[in-house]
Amino acid sequence: MPHFFKTDILLPDFSQIDGPLWPVIACDQFTGEPEYWEAVAALVKEAPSTLNLILPEIYLAERDQRLPAIRQHMKEYRAVLLQLHRDAMIYIERTDSSGHVRRGLVGAIDLEEYDYSRQSHSLIRATEGTVTDRIPPRLAVRRQASLELPHVMLLMDDPEDRVIGPLTAGKDTFTRLYDLPLMLGGGRVCGYLLPPETADAVSARADALMPRDAAPLLFAVGDGNHSLATAREHYLLLKEELGEAALNHPARYALVELVNLHDDSLAFEPIYRIVYGVDPSHLIGELTARAATCAYDPACRCYPRQQIDFLAGQRSGSVSFVHGTHSLPVGTLQTFLDSYCACHPDAVVDYIHGEDTLRRLAARTDAVGFLFQGMGKYDLFPAVMRDGPLPRKTFSMGHARDKRYYLEARCIRP
Repeated sequence: MPHFFKTDILLPDFSQIDGPLWPVIACDQFTGEPEYWEAVAALVKEAPSTLNLILPEIYLAERDQRLPAIRQHMKEYRAVLLQLHRDAMIYIERTDSSGHVRRGLVGAIDLEEYDYSRQSHSLIRATEGTVTDRIPPRLAVRRQASLELPHVMLLMDDPEDRVIGPLTAGKDTFTRLYDLPLMLGGGRVCGYLLPPETADAVSARADALMPRDAAPLLFAVGDGNHSLATAREHYLLLKEELGEAALNHPARYALVELVNLHDDSLAFEPIYRIVYGVDPSHLIGELTARAATCAYDPACRCYPRQQIDFLAGQRSGSVSFVHGTHSLPVGTLQTFLDSYCACHPDAVVDYIHGEDTLRRLAARTDAVGFLFQGMGKYDLFPAVMRDGPLPRKTFSMGHARDKRYYLEARCIRP
């Protein structure tokens, strides 16, 4: 069996609904901006939309109140709205908010081939450290769901563009399934159903990327690390409950989008940090003291000088680590924030896409925002193979509005 393959995919008949209202952005975006999700709800109103099938993470604390409506919408949409495309693979062209076109493939992977643990040597691996405390509330949602809608994006290291490249020239011969503007500045997305023989050839070309290393890394999770980890945990629970029968359960597989790391449109952006519920002067002072301590710690001397900038109200400045505690500035900062928050329970860390958003949110009197240099995208595969998963929320593939929108669905319950 190939490692990326066709699967049954569900889509609405876009001629029968208001198509642009169907896709909504990944649930883990705009977690610090309730006005974004309020604007989505105001647009959708009562129209069919994936908004009714997902739980935005800003509302995760309200899952018990919101889950019954999500389950009911899944049941109704399966019965009267969603159409089955059997053994399907979809070629996607996503125009982002800057006008660049990102090409991808929607298909399935086997969760038996994925492991998010730090010591993993599986073919499909996490690129960031998984916070296990974040899985249970997401698992509670998935355990009650009959559908999955993917915002997981896998990356392949295909410098010669052998997997997706041949599809671009022939796209006009494929069946176009959708061509939609994406709400609230998200750009546009167009999807084409691949003929069966073309999809099989894509799977074979993806398999041919397999490195010859002792522990090869074929696909790296670029976006949706915690969502895919949740899917894995759900499947492992089913194996405990069902035994060998779980091997044939639809939840063994996950729907994803596969993207080439070398796609010209794919840009890595740093994910900044903001801490709420703190005395800014105290937090900045503690970080400065940590930087001074690390300058004399022999264990840190293998890492280069790093600079972390801060914003707090009208105040701004920098803290320099002569020797970082991690190979990346974000790792050095995250290590400090983890220890600080452990001693200050009122402190809450959020992860922010975009410098402008960070500056606006850091204007609060009880907040400190942090800026730092990000990592280059071509460093990703070597770093994961060498060091394992990176610190959580190390990078973002583009701006928040350029994230994957929920669009396709797949049954995960018979």
